[in-house]
Amino acid sequence: MQEAIRKLKDLVDGSDNIVFFGGAGVSTESGIPDFRSTDGLYHQEWKYPPEVILSHTFYESNPEEFFRFYRAKLLAPNAKPNAAHYKLAQWEREGKLRAVVTQNIDGLHQAAGSRNVLELHGSVHRNYCQHCGTFYDLDYILHTQGVPRCSCGGIIKPDVVLYEEGLNQKTLNAALTAIAQADVLIIGGTSLNVYPAAGLINYYQGHKLVLINRSSVSREVDAALVITDPIGEVLGQL
Repeated sequence: MQEAIRKLKDLVDGSDNIVFFGGAGVSTESGIPDFRSTDGLYHQEWKYPPEVILSHTFYESNPEEFFRFYRAKLLAPNAKPNAAHYKLAQWEREGKLRAVVTQNIDGLHQAAGSRNVLELHGSVHRNYCQHCGTFYDLDYILHTQGVPRCSCGGIIKPDVVLYEEGLNQKTLNAALTAIAQADVLIIGGTSLNVYPAAGLINYYQGHKLVLINRSSVSREVDAALVITDPIGEVLGQL
Protein backbone atom coordinates (compact mmCIF):
# COMPACT_ATOMS: atom_id res chain seq x y z
CA MET A 1 0.00 0.00 0.00
CA GLN A 2 2.87 2.39 0.74
CA GLU A 3 4.04 2.31 -2.87
CA ALA A 4 0.50 3.20 -3.99
CA ILE A 5 0.37 6.04 -1.45
CA ARG A 6 3.65 7.39 -2.80
CA LYS A 7 2.33 7.31 -6.38
CA LEU A 8 -0.88 9.04 -5.28
CA LYS A 9 1.11 11.70 -3.44
CA ASP A 10 3.19 12.36 -6.55
CA LEU A 11 0.04 12.81 -8.63
CA VAL A 12 -1.51 15.15 -6.07
CA ASP A 13 1.67 17.17 -5.55
CA GLY A 14 2.06 17.67 -9.29
CA SER A 15 -1.45 19.01 -9.94
CA ASP A 16 -3.51 22.12 -9.28
CA ASN A 17 -6.57 20.79 -11.08
CA ILE A 18 -7.84 17.78 -9.14
CA VAL A 19 -11.50 16.73 -9.21
CA PHE A 20 -12.86 14.20 -6.75
CA PHE A 21 -15.84 12.00 -7.60
CA GLY A 22 -17.22 10.15 -4.58
CA GLY A 23 -19.92 7.74 -3.49
CA ALA A 24 -21.31 6.09 -0.37
CA GLY A 25 -17.95 4.60 0.63
CA VAL A 26 -16.68 8.07 1.51
CA SER A 27 -19.29 8.31 4.27
CA THR A 28 -19.21 4.77 5.64
CA GLU A 29 -16.08 5.63 7.64
CA SER A 30 -18.17 8.35 9.30
CA GLY A 31 -20.64 5.70 10.45
CA ILE A 32 -23.20 6.20 7.69
CA PRO A 33 -24.02 2.75 6.26
CA ASP A 34 -24.67 2.27 2.57
CA PHE A 35 -28.41 1.56 2.50
CA ARG A 36 -27.84 -1.09 -0.18
CA SER A 37 -25.87 -3.23 2.26
CA THR A 38 -28.90 -4.58 4.07
CA ASP A 39 -28.48 -6.60 7.24
CA GLY A 40 -30.34 -9.73 8.29
CA LEU A 41 -33.02 -7.75 10.05
CA TYR A 42 -33.73 -5.67 6.99
CA HIS A 43 -36.50 -7.74 5.46
CA GLN A 44 -38.23 -8.18 8.82
CA GLU A 45 -38.66 -4.43 9.12
CA TRP A 46 -39.08 -3.32 5.49
CA LYS A 47 -41.48 -4.97 3.05
CA TYR A 48 -39.85 -3.42 -0.01
CA PRO A 49 -36.27 -3.07 -1.30
CA PRO A 50 -34.69 0.37 -0.80
CA GLU A 51 -34.81 1.17 -4.51
CA VAL A 52 -38.60 0.81 -4.38
CA ILE A 53 -39.11 2.84 -1.20
CA LEU A 54 -36.85 5.61 -2.51
CA SER A 55 -38.72 5.96 -5.79
CA HIS A 56 -40.89 8.90 -6.78
CA THR A 57 -43.85 6.57 -7.29
CA PHE A 58 -43.56 5.14 -3.77
CA TYR A 59 -43.10 8.61 -2.27
CA GLU A 60 -46.31 9.78 -3.90
CA SER A 61 -48.35 6.66 -3.08
CA ASN A 62 -47.04 5.77 0.38
CA PRO A 63 -45.46 8.85 2.01
CA GLU A 64 -45.82 7.52 5.56
CA GLU A 65 -43.66 4.47 4.82
CA PHE A 66 -41.28 6.55 2.72
CA PHE A 67 -40.56 8.92 5.60
CA ARG A 68 -40.25 6.06 8.08
CA PHE A 69 -37.46 4.58 5.93
CA TYR A 70 -35.98 8.00 5.16
CA ARG A 71 -35.57 8.92 8.83
CA ALA A 72 -34.27 5.48 9.81
CA LYS A 73 -31.80 4.89 6.98
CA LEU A 74 -30.83 8.18 5.34
CA LEU A 75 -30.57 10.66 8.20
CA ALA A 76 -27.44 10.64 10.37
CA PRO A 77 -27.39 14.01 12.13
CA ASN A 78 -24.59 13.01 14.50
CA ALA A 79 -22.17 11.84 11.80
CA LYS A 80 -18.89 13.73 11.56
CA PRO A 81 -16.53 14.16 8.60
CA ASN A 82 -13.64 11.70 8.37
CA ALA A 83 -10.06 12.01 7.14
CA ALA A 84 -11.12 11.85 3.50
CA HIS A 85 -13.52 14.80 3.84
CA TYR A 86 -10.91 16.89 5.65
CA LYS A 87 -8.11 16.12 3.19
CA LEU A 88 -10.28 17.12 0.22
CA ALA A 89 -11.20 20.39 1.95
CA GLN A 90 -7.50 21.01 2.63
CA TRP A 91 -6.62 20.49 -1.03
CA GLU A 92 -9.32 22.96 -2.05
CA ARG A 93 -7.93 25.60 0.35
CA GLU A 94 -4.47 24.99 -1.09
CA GLY A 95 -5.75 25.60 -4.62
CA LYS A 96 -5.16 22.02 -5.74
CA LEU A 97 -8.71 20.67 -5.88
CA ARG A 98 -11.29 22.35 -8.11
CA ALA A 99 -14.46 20.46 -7.22
CA VAL A 100 -16.00 17.62 -5.24
CA VAL A 101 -18.64 15.75 -7.21
CA THR A 102 -20.61 13.57 -4.82
CA GLN A 103 -23.46 11.09 -4.93
CA ASN A 104 -23.90 11.47 -1.15
CA ILE A 105 -26.65 13.54 0.43
CA ASP A 106 -25.25 13.91 3.96
CA GLY A 107 -23.49 17.28 3.69
CA LEU A 108 -20.27 15.98 5.28
CA HIS A 109 -18.05 17.54 2.62
CA GLN A 110 -19.38 20.99 3.50
CA ALA A 111 -19.10 20.21 7.22
CA ALA A 112 -15.39 19.52 6.66
CA GLY A 113 -14.92 22.86 4.92
CA SER A 114 -15.29 22.06 1.21
CA ARG A 115 -16.97 24.86 -0.71
CA ASN A 116 -17.35 23.77 -4.31
CA VAL A 117 -19.43 20.63 -3.72
CA LEU A 118 -21.62 19.41 -6.56
CA GLU A 119 -24.32 17.24 -4.98
CA LEU A 120 -25.68 15.08 -7.79
CA HIS A 121 -28.38 13.53 -5.61
CA GLY A 122 -29.28 16.57 -3.51
CA SER A 123 -29.00 16.99 0.26
CA VAL A 124 -30.93 16.03 3.39
CA HIS A 125 -30.16 19.52 4.69
CA ARG A 126 -32.53 21.12 2.18
CA ASN A 127 -36.28 20.48 2.37
CA TYR A 128 -39.08 22.34 0.63
CA CYS A 129 -42.83 22.58 0.93
CA GLN A 130 -44.31 21.22 -2.26
CA HIS A 131 -47.19 23.69 -2.02
CA CYS A 132 -45.62 27.06 -1.16
CA GLY A 133 -41.88 26.40 -1.49
CA THR A 134 -40.94 27.34 2.10
CA PHE A 135 -37.49 26.04 3.06
CA TYR A 136 -36.94 23.79 6.08
CA ASP A 137 -33.62 22.50 7.42
CA LEU A 138 -32.70 19.03 8.62
CA ASP A 139 -33.35 19.89 12.26
CA TYR A 140 -36.98 20.66 11.47
CA ILE A 141 -37.45 17.28 9.78
CA LEU A 142 -35.84 15.49 12.72
CA HIS A 143 -38.40 17.02 15.06
CA THR A 144 -41.41 15.92 13.04
CA GLN A 145 -43.20 12.59 12.93
CA GLY A 146 -44.97 10.85 10.07
CA VAL A 147 -45.25 12.98 6.94
CA PRO A 148 -43.72 16.43 7.65
CA ARG A 149 -46.09 19.29 6.93
CA CYS A 150 -45.56 22.98 6.27
CA SER A 151 -47.50 25.64 8.16
CA CYS A 152 -49.54 26.01 4.96
CA GLY A 153 -50.47 22.32 5.09
CA GLY A 154 -48.29 21.17 2.21
CA ILE A 155 -45.98 18.15 2.39
CA ILE A 156 -42.30 19.00 2.96
CA LYS A 157 -40.18 17.05 0.46
CA PRO A 158 -36.47 16.46 0.95
CA ASP A 159 -34.33 17.97 -1.79
CA VAL A 160 -32.94 14.55 -2.69
CA VAL A 161 -33.16 12.90 -6.09
CA LEU A 162 -35.39 9.85 -5.88
CA TYR A 163 -35.41 6.95 -8.32
CA GLU A 164 -37.45 7.95 -11.41
CA GLU A 165 -36.47 11.61 -10.92
CA GLY A 166 -33.91 13.43 -13.06
CA LEU A 167 -30.73 15.02 -11.78
CA ASN A 168 -30.57 18.80 -11.44
CA GLN A 169 -29.39 19.99 -14.84
CA LYS A 170 -27.30 22.89 -13.53
CA THR A 171 -25.46 20.64 -11.06
CA LEU A 172 -25.01 17.94 -13.70
CA ASN A 173 -23.55 20.41 -16.22
CA ALA A 174 -21.15 21.81 -13.63
CA ALA A 175 -19.99 18.27 -12.76
CA LEU A 176 -19.50 17.39 -16.44
CA THR A 177 -17.42 20.52 -17.00
CA ALA A 178 -15.25 19.96 -13.92
CA ILE A 179 -14.56 16.33 -14.81
CA ALA A 180 -13.88 17.09 -18.49
CA GLN A 181 -11.36 19.79 -17.56
CA ALA A 182 -9.66 17.89 -14.71
CA ASP A 183 -5.97 17.01 -14.77
CA VAL A 184 -6.27 14.37 -12.02
CA LEU A 185 -9.59 12.62 -11.40
CA ILE A 186 -9.85 10.71 -8.13
CA ILE A 187 -12.82 8.34 -7.85
CA GLY A 188 -13.45 7.15 -4.31
CA GLY A 189 -15.96 5.10 -2.36
CA THR A 190 -18.14 4.10 -5.28
CA SER A 191 -18.58 0.88 -7.25
CA LEU A 192 -19.80 2.94 -10.24
CA ASN A 193 -23.13 1.15 -10.56
CA VAL A 194 -25.53 4.08 -10.04
CA TYR A 195 -26.44 5.81 -13.28
CA PRO A 196 -26.49 8.42 -14.66
CA ALA A 197 -23.91 9.57 -12.09
CA ALA A 198 -21.45 6.77 -12.86
CA GLY A 199 -21.48 7.72 -16.53
CA LEU A 200 -19.93 11.10 -15.75
CA ILE A 201 -16.43 9.66 -15.62
CA ASN A 202 -16.68 9.01 -19.36
CA TYR A 203 -16.17 12.76 -19.81
CA TYR A 204 -12.72 12.67 -18.24
CA GLN A 205 -10.12 13.35 -20.94
CA GLY A 206 -6.91 12.97 -18.94
CA HIS A 207 -4.63 10.06 -18.13
CA LYS A 208 -4.33 10.40 -14.35
CA LEU A 209 -7.42 8.58 -13.12
CA VAL A 210 -7.14 7.22 -9.58
CA LEU A 211 -9.60 4.65 -8.23
CA ILE A 212 -9.87 4.17 -4.44
CA ASN A 213 -12.52 1.67 -3.36
CA ARG A 214 -12.59 -1.26 -0.96
CA SER A 215 -14.23 -3.55 -3.52
CA SER A 216 -13.87 -3.91 -7.27
CA VAL A 217 -15.96 -1.63 -9.45
CA SER A 218 -18.76 -2.85 -11.67
CA ARG A 219 -17.22 -1.70 -14.95
CA GLU A 220 -13.89 -1.49 -16.73
CA VAL A 221 -12.01 1.69 -15.82
CA ASP A 222 -8.71 2.66 -17.39
CA ALA A 223 -7.09 3.82 -14.15
CA ALA A 224 -3.49 4.95 -13.68
CA LEU A 225 -3.69 3.85 -10.04
CA VAL A 226 -6.04 1.51 -8.18
CA ILE A 227 -6.09 1.31 -4.37
CA THR A 228 -8.41 -1.18 -2.63
CA ASP A 229 -8.41 0.28 0.86
CA PRO A 230 -10.83 2.53 2.80
CA ILE A 231 -10.57 6.02 1.37
CA GLY A 232 -10.27 7.73 4.75
CA GLU A 233 -7.26 5.59 5.60
CA VAL A 234 -5.70 6.32 2.22
CA LEU A 235 -6.18 10.09 2.09
CA GLY A 236 -5.33 10.38 5.77
CA GLN A 237 -1.76 9.29 4.95
CA LEU A 238 -1.16 12.10 2.46
